Amino acid sequence: MITPRPVPKPLRWIGSSRKDYMAFPQAVQEAFGFEFYLAQLGQHPPSAKPLKGLGSGVVELIESHDGDAYRAVYTVRFGSAIYVVHAFKKKSKAGIKTPRTDIDLIKTRLKDAEADHNNRLKSGTQP
Repeated sequence: MITPRPVPKPLRWIGSSRKDYMAFPQAVQEAFGFEFYLAQLGQHPPSAKPLKGLGSGVVELIESHDGDAYRAVYTVRFGSAIYVVHAFKKKSKAGIKTPRTDIDLIKTRLKDAEADHNNRLKSGTQP
C-alpha cells in the first residue's frame, strides 16, 4: 500500500521578511528553505528552537555562514499556514540573546500574521 504524500501548508511572509530572507547568502537561503519545507510538512527542523518569551508556537531557525549568524522566525500558531515573521542577520557577537528591537518587531508581526489569518477565515479564502 502506498502512503499518500503529506500536503505542505502554505508559507506566508509578513512585512519585509521575504525581502530580508532573499538578501541572505544562497547557502543560508537553501538551508532555511529546506527547514521551512519541513515545518510546512509538520516536522521539526534540525536548527529550530522555541523563541522564549513569545508564547508557544514561535520558532527560530539558526544558521551560521562565513562567521555571521542568520535567524529566521516563524509561527505555527495558525494551523492552516506557516507564517514567517522575521528574517535577520544577528549583529551582536556577544551572547546568544535575540536583540530587543528584533523581539519587538516579531511581536508586531505576530499580530499582523494573526490579523491576516483571521481575515482569510472571514473572507472564506484559503486560510
